[in-house]
Amino acid sequence: MIAADPDVSQLIYEPMKYSGSLDHLSYVEVTPIIGREYTTAKIKDILHAANAEEQLRDLAVVISERGVVFFRKDQSELSVDELKRFTDEVGRLSGRPKENGLHVHPLYRDPGNIPMGNGETDENIYVINSEAAKALYKTMPGRTTNQPKDLSREWHSDATFEECPSDFSCLMMEETPPDGGDTLWCSGYEIYDRISPPMREFLDGLTATCAQPVFKSACTAGNYEVMSPRGSPLNVGDNFAPSHPVVRTNRQTGWKSIFAGVGLHVTRINGLYDYEEKMIRDYIMRLITHNHDCIARMHWTNGAAAIWNNSCVWHAATPDTHLVPGAVRTGIRASSIGEKPYLDPASTSRREALGISI
Repeated sequence: MIAADPDVSQLIYEPMKYSGSLDHLSYVEVTPIIGREYTTAKIKDILHAANAEEQLRDLAVVISERGVVFFRKDQSELSVDELKRFTDEVGRLSGRPKENGLHVHPLYRDPGNIPMGNGETDENIYVINSEAAKALYKTMPGRTTNQPKDLSREWHSDATFEECPSDFSCLMMEETPPDGGDTLWCSGYEIYDRISPPMREFLDGLTATCAQPVFKSACTAGNYEVMSPRGSPLNVGDNFAPSHPVVRTNRQTGWKSIFAGVGLHVTRINGLYDYEEKMIRDYIMRLITHNHDCIARMHWTNGAAAIWNNSCVWHAATPDTHLVPGAVRTGIRASSIGEKPYLDPASTSRREALGISI
């Protein structure tokens, strides 16, 4: 669904409008609320089309309205440089700050970094690999436990620990087992719409600290410097504890979304007593787990890709591939860096903008 034009007279950024350049591509909506799957499209073809900029800009609109877009057809012909350019161009053409680019992983200098399938490393590419994660994040508290896993802690949006987090992230799965390893995305738009108006008004005024001390501790343990800057002149140093709005406005659509109210990198909702802030975070997580119609699920196949807008969705990988004998799950991800998150008082919820009742 492409949104009707909202009243933009007071919005900080004018919402983007879809021009129709992707109408030739076949697709299915993953659910009525979130997700679109292009069944036969090749990213490479979009990237090298005569009207590539128009198609990439329209794709940014679709991603921002649907939250996440899947490319089911094998994309393995896409080179690493093309994956980076694709992600970078979607971010650039969506109107991100001109000085921003692709995110640089803070721990790129770590000797435990596992290379891509071609044997190389790239500061703009994060390798999705369970063994790589164990090596990079071994200093993170709570990763080793004999307790059943609480998978709610997996939900997050990328680079929330930065002053300017990621807007768009694109993941291409290089190799995946026949079952297991699915990724889920949840609509922050729809979670916001499931909240009563008085509660929304309260949440609109809150901010949260998004601290990720593992990066500094990993650098200290490994005796190397953290990468800096990281896709924006504002993403520097090793503090990794910015304050972000609990509710933010999506720059591309002008719609409100729950953002820093829950997730792996959210450490505290500011200004509340301990019990209050835990209650709020538990409440938002309850909305996610009790409303599975807000969730799109990707069962990966070799070479499939997904690109999503981090300002309006969270995602979570399913850590179950250890149950599949001989399972290998590897992929490569690039992330564009967007603006510093903000809440525009003139923005509305998705359902309000589209005239959809609860």
